[in-house]
Amino acid sequence: MTQGRSTGKVVVVTGGGSGIGAATAYRFGSEGATVVITGRTQEKLDKVVADAPGGSTLVARVADTSDEQAVTALVQEVVDEYGRLDTLVNNAAVAEPGTVDDLDGDAWRRVMATDVDGVFYASKAALPHLRATGGSIVNVGSVSGLGGDWGMAAYNAAKGAVTNLTNAMALDHASEGVRVNAVHPSLTATDMSEGIRSDDDTMAAFRRRIPMGRPAEPAEVADVIAFLASHDARFVNGAHVPVDGGLGASNGQPNMG
Repeated sequence: MTQGRSTGKVVVVTGGGSGIGAATAYRFGSEGATVVITGRTQEKLDKVVADAPGGSTLVARVADTSDEQAVTALVQEVVDEYGRLDTLVNNAAVAEPGTVDDLDGDAWRRVMATDVDGVFYASKAALPHLRATGGSIVNVGSVSGLGGDWGMAAYNAAKGAVTNLTNAMALDHASEGVRVNAVHPSLTATDMSEGIRSDDDTMAAFRRRIPMGRPAEPAEVADVIAFLASHDARFVNGAHVPVDGGLGASNGQPNMG
């Protein structure tokens, strides 16, 4: 772990109440950043703050990133309080299982509102402040947005949109000194994936498909996010980094070993 790499930086992590978001907050906090975590539930955010490693500076702020006014106000509040913004991690996401003929319009819109609109709103609010600091955005996509997956039509479509929105922002804002990159986890041990991970047959199938034979840990994704946001990645822009245990290298084929 690179102690002090983010000292003096201010980081906003959306969806910071659990899983990858919480792990990302802890990683940046351990590197010396002031980290503002957002989410819809105060109690979950407060628990993440309470459980933070000693010496970390984590702050909880309730905000629904699918609400443009709320997320714009949040970003301005952070800058007013701390004087700067260096990194935005767009992690907030929801998933609704179902194929196109299974999903109703409300379920589709819930996924799009958080997983796509939320990235747009938060990024739009953050960009003026990131220009001032030469900061960066890291979007949390998914391998399901790179190649698709069965029975998750809305989530696949939303994460596919995040993939290409990352590309668009990386092109549009590099000349302004703002880098935009994305990580794409495969199955990760989070609350969102608990239903999948509790099914023995489904997990056996995942282990056959993922060459490393297990889900990712949230901290393993957070490590890559912190790298992409750091000066160590200062010439990395528009990158899509799979954190997938080799799934992409296997072209999704079962592990026959």
